[in-house]
Amino acid sequence: MIKKQRLLLPILDIITLGIWGILLIQYWITGELQLLIHPNYFALVLGTGILLLVLAVLKAIQVIGQLPPRNPKTMPMMQHISWFPPGWSTGLLLATAILGLLVEPKVFTSQTAIQRGVMESLTTTRTQPQSFRSASKPEARSLIEWIRTLSVYPEPDEYAGQAVNVKGFVVYPQNLSSNYLLVTRFVITCCAADAYPVSLPVKLPESRNAYKPDTWIQVKGEMMTETLQDKRQLVIDASEIETVPEPDNPYYY
Repeated sequence: MIKKQRLLLPILDIITLGIWGILLIQYWITGELQLLIHPNYFALVLGTGILLLVLAVLKAIQVIGQLPPRNPKTMPMMQHISWFPPGWSTGLLLATAILGLLVEPKVFTSQTAIQRGVMESLTTTRTQPQSFRSASKPEARSLIEWIRTLSVYPEPDEYAGQAVNVKGFVVYPQNLSSNYLLVTRFVITCCAADAYPVSLPVKLPESRNAYKPDTWIQVKGEMMTETLQDKRQLVIDASEIETVPEPDNPYYY
């Protein structure tokens, strides 16, 4: 039993290294990596996946070279004290990798945006204005460019009357009337764990019930200033709202 265990544990290590390598490379090939981390780290993830596969091969060669002869001499076994069964941590890593192969990464939803403080992003932004170059025409600005513009010069009246044409998914704002919704995108600075939402309020001529949460929309109109929740906010006065497909890459970086 002990001999089998001594052989199975290295095999488990080999399988775990191989599966993790395959998982990271698969994320890169399928493009799912963009849902998990910033593009700056794509090369690092791909290199790590290749390295894990190489380590799995080297480990397999090592194990094959250490296979005992058919009639080995009996060797004394050292007894180790452990709180957990041998191989439990490797098994946990293997189960996680297999789960990653089976479960497709999902785009964050409106509920996640609410949980991560989407309303706070209307007045506070965590973007980096020093690396920002805005489009020359207001109607050419994306949602993140509007947020960064406000971060540089947060005076909403300055933008009143400017044309706007942005795309994002629908979030129902809390504590606002039913003729408002938020057009929202997530921004990833490092990985999905630190992704945060940015939004602009949209004033509708009718109830927002025609636009369900998580629906992707393109909003056209002009900017105006309103007081929402006792704060002066830049609001899109919508003249046209069109339902659009979810983009291949739903995040900003």
